[in-house]
Amino acid sequence: MLSQLTVFMQNKEGRLASLCQALADADINMHSLYVADTSDYGVVRIFCDFPQKARKVLNQEGFRASIIPVIGVKVPNVKGGLANLLSFLDKAEVNIEYGYCFAVNNEYAIDVLKVDDPDFEVQLVNAGYEIVEKEEIYQRD
Repeated sequence: MLSQLTVFMQNKEGRLASLCQALADADINMHSLYVADTSDYGVVRIFCDFPQKARKVLNQEGFRASIIPVIGVKVPNVKGGLANLLSFLDKAEVNIEYGYCFAVNNEYAIDVLKVDDPDFEVQLVNAGYEIVEKEEIYQRD
């Protein structure tokens, strides 16, 4: 499992900059940042060096931060690669609470999933999927 820092915050000018500055001031390096928003609020998902420390720093700065366990799955970076993974999840009747993906190189992408069954990693591995370790998120090719 990967430790994803998740921050629920008001969608207000300067708020994201404040979040990033708070982490920089605490000597925490972000390796990825994803924002999903509505007109009033946003959810920021971050992979960083020290997620527990980052959570504490952000909570002290008035943000609502938590650590969420997610699964990172390597998916071939080809047409249909993600579709095959999602089809497998559908057949296994795994509920995906949310997910996002990003290409790492020409060979593979990483699909980050929040699923309702954290023990699902074993089924993924048994089906031939490779689970991503923290270091792979931080040190891309």
